[in-house]
Amino acid sequence: MTEGVVSPNVARRRVRLALREARETAGHTQLQVAEEMEWSLSKVIRIENGDVTIAPNDLRALLTYLGIKDKATVAAMLTDAKISRTRSTKPWWQDSKYRTFLSDSLRKLIEYEAEALAIRYYNVHFLPGPLQTPAYAESLLSMWAEEMPDGQIDARLEARRLRHEALLSRVGKFDLFLLLDQSVLLRPIGGNVIFADQLRLLHELATAGQARIRMIPFDPVTPLTNNASFDLVTLSDDDGGLLLYRENGLSDELVEDKESTARHRARFDKVWNAVTDEAATMEFIAGRIRALEANHSSRPGYA
Repeated sequence: MTEGVVSPNVARRRVRLALREARETAGHTQLQVAEEMEWSLSKVIRIENGDVTIAPNDLRALLTYLGIKDKATVAAMLTDAKISRTRSTKPWWQDSKYRTFLSDSLRKLIEYEAEALAIRYYNVHFLPGPLQTPAYAESLLSMWAEEMPDGQIDARLEARRLRHEALLSRVGKFDLFLLLDQSVLLRPIGGNVIFADQLRLLHELATAGQARIRMIPFDPVTPLTNNASFDLVTLSDDDGGLLLYRENGLSDELVEDKESTARHRARFDKVWNAVTDEAATMEFIAGRIRALEANHSSRPGYA
């Protein structure tokens, strides 16, 4: 495990992933662990999912059952278990008004965004949520207003605003990469004024050295991934410190499997190294801002 001071969120994640890996390596099912430890099956599932923490005394007994005897490993996990149980102010995303409309995967993603060492966004349709200005986000979500239950639009807009503010408060403290399809920079969500403001934010972040942005151009030779948009969040430098978030409009998921996360990181890097560099991307964005400012009328269908 990575040494140093960590947050309760990251400590809890390290413990649960280590326990799940140890259980699978030992060839035990969750049910077998529950029976051996005289716990309910739901308790084992909730510990491995990160929904609850594990008490240090329970952890000692579980490590013995799983055959984890290395003193340094045990000590590190016990330390993380104690940190993970540190009480803190209830985060906003756990409030009932957000829990109703935000999936478990999305709430966990928001939790980890605040701890990230690096975030990589691969987007083929729209800008990533945390980087959307409030006006852009409102225009985008309004397109699906008829498909959302009462209250969902307002809750999601407020959640997106809070994520946006949290990300901007941390820029420069973590590495931020955006890999955007050219269509994302051409589609004037909200009309010319709103979209120009949105692009101006991206340009300011990049020119200040707080974000690196590359565009995937329309051409027949640039490589693409066979995925829709996805986020890669780096929480630590070890091989278990990367997680993947993706959604398809109907469902979403947070993936922590090392093989899947490594595969997506490799795909991201392959496209990143093959596409338009940052300087050319900034020139393109600056040109789009000038064109949008020259015509302030909103386009039909995007108002």
